[in-house]
Amino acid sequence: MRINGDTYQRILGEELRKLRRKRGWTRKELNEHLQSEISLQTLATYELGTRQCSVVRLVELCVAMDELPQDLLAKVHRRVFTDEPGRLRIDLAKVVADRQPELVPLRRWAQDRLRTHPDPGSGDVQLDASAIERMAELCGITAADLAARLRDM
Repeated sequence: MRINGDTYQRILGEELRKLRRKRGWTRKELNEHLQSEISLQTLATYELGTRQCSVVRLVELCVAMDELPQDLLAKVHRRVFTDEPGRLRIDLAKVVADRQPELVPLRRWAQDRLRTHPDPGSGDVQLDASAIERMAELCGITAADLAARLRDM
């Protein structure tokens, strides 16, 4: 298994940003919860994936956001090594739980898929670009907008 460091770093940054946003925090607010001083620019470069952070710094960020570092790294690992190029992996249960009104058609599809899925414990599916385009059309939004919303779930 080969590791693409740039991809891993970018996805780690995306996951850090998701954690921060899930708490409704700005970078400044996150910084106030850290044990050590980090510039807002440094936080931004971590989230953009343009700068590596040390293991200790990663643990500090996770502790501040009440996330186990191993859980964060597991999310990153799944995204790096299970998403196929041109495909987006989604968690059907998260789609069902989402309440964005524009996504009602997608939510119905996800509910049906969960109900009929052969393995009830597995709610992850991968969508290719054409599936995302068709679903976006049903939802009345662009494919890029839908993909971004799905990545944020």
